[in-house]
Parts: sequence; structure tokens; C-alpha cells
Amino acid sequence: MVELLLRGQTLGSVEAVLFDKDGTLSLSEPGLLALSRARLQACLEHVPEASRPQFQNLLERAYGLEVDRLHPAGTTAVASRQHNLISTATAFCQVGLGWPDALAHSEAVFAATDPTTDPGTDREPIDGQGPRPGEASLAPLTEGVKPLLQELHRSGVLLAVISNDDSEGIHRFLAGHGLSGLFREIWSAEMDPPKPDPAAVHGLCSRLGVSPSACALIGDASSDLRMAEGAGVALALGYSAGWSSRPPLPEHLPCLDHWQELRVGR
Repeated sequence: MVELLLRGQTLGSVEAVLFDKDGTLSLSEPGLLALSRARLQACLEHVPEASRPQFQNLLERAYGLEVDRLHPAGTTAVASRQHNLISTATAFCQVGLGWPDALAHSEAVFAATDPTTDPGTDREPIDGQGPRPGEASLAPLTEGVKPLLQELHRSGVLLAVISNDDSEGIHRFLAGHGLSGLFREIWSAEMDPPKPDPAAVHGLCSRLGVSPSACALIGDASSDLRMAEGAGVALALGYSAGWSSRPPLPEHLPCLDHWQELRVGR
């Protein structure tokens, strides 16, 4: 067991730390912002011009698309690709399409705007995975996270990723940043159940060979932290610096604003 300190204060001792990826390990907002804008423009081409203002407003609210940023609790930032597809189809229904056509239009839009290069976020093939086709690839690491990961690894802490990205996207991200050797396990969108089901934490802990009560989980979304609490994780920590806007996180749980605030006790 290794003791964790937050701003010099003891949090407790853990055997493993489970990290969310997008918005926690990675700065995925720029890629996701480009993705949501591309989806929005493609969707508008599927409805009559008279319906476009209402439809655009519906999609912007669903995606969390603001003028020059994403809301960190919007569907693009938090939800899986499939959930984003369903929210898009629901918006199509609000402007008069039946469900089969709404779903077909949404699937066509997503197929046309899915990135072909490495993305950077928290979800299945596309969401949280960043840039539009042909655009730059790997989402950057959040500031200061790599030295912390190295410190945890040297101290014998088991590290794992729990994400709504697919397995290929997670491994590509870790390899691209030279982190593969630091992480013991992953839990991805294809695994059953996906997050934010607390059973996803149980599945990941089983793969690590540790109890949830011996783990910390760090994420940038309230759904991550509720999942951690529901799974019986010892320490649920919010991370706030992965987005332009501060994410809404549970006030009763500790939160860090920079990775330098979290250290291994000596």
C-alpha cells in the first residue's frame, strides 16, 4: 500500500489508481470541439432550411457546444459514441423525422465525420477521439501528469485506465505518449459493462487483482466519481483542469486542479 497526499494532506493508502482518459490524462477538448462542429454542420444538411435554426439549437445544447468551447458535462465530452448517436437521432425527431429516418441520418453523419487518425477522448471509436479526418492526431497529455504517473509506478502502485474510448484508442494513446509500460490494465467501451456502471470498476479491479477498497479513481466527470463511490472505491478524486470550463464535480469529494497537488507519501 502507498500513501497518497493531496496538497500535503494524507488521503489514505492504495494499491492501485484507476484513471479516466479524456479530460483527465488527455487534453481532448480541441479535438472534440472540432468533431462536434463537424457533426453539427453535416447534420444541418439533412434537414430543410426552415428547420435548421431550431435543429442547430437542439444539437448545440445536446453536444454541449458553446462558442469556442465544450461544456465538460455535455454528451460530446462525456458520453460514448453510441449515446451521442442516439442524442443526435432524438434531435432529428424533434424537427419532424420518424425514428428510422432519424437514426439513418445520424449514422450517415457519424460515418462521414468519424476521425480516420488517432483521436483523443473518452469513448468508442470516435467520441473523445478528437480531430476530423485528416487532422492532427494524438491528444496531448494534461500538464504534469506524466511525472506523477512515473512516480506512482516507481512506488509500486498499479495503474489502469477506465474509459469510454475503445481498446485500440486507449492503447494508441498510451503508446503514443510512452505510457504503455506504466499501465497494467485497461477497461474500454467494448467491455461489459462499460463505465459509468460501477460493475466496470469491479471488472477492472478483478483484472488487476485488487479490491476496489484498495484503489483510488481519478476522473473529470461527476459520473466517474459516482461510479467510483458506487463501486466502493477507497478514494474518488476529481480532476478539474482538463477543460476550458471547470467541470461540475461533487463538492463532497476532494478535487485537484493540477497534478503537482497529488504526491506519493515518503
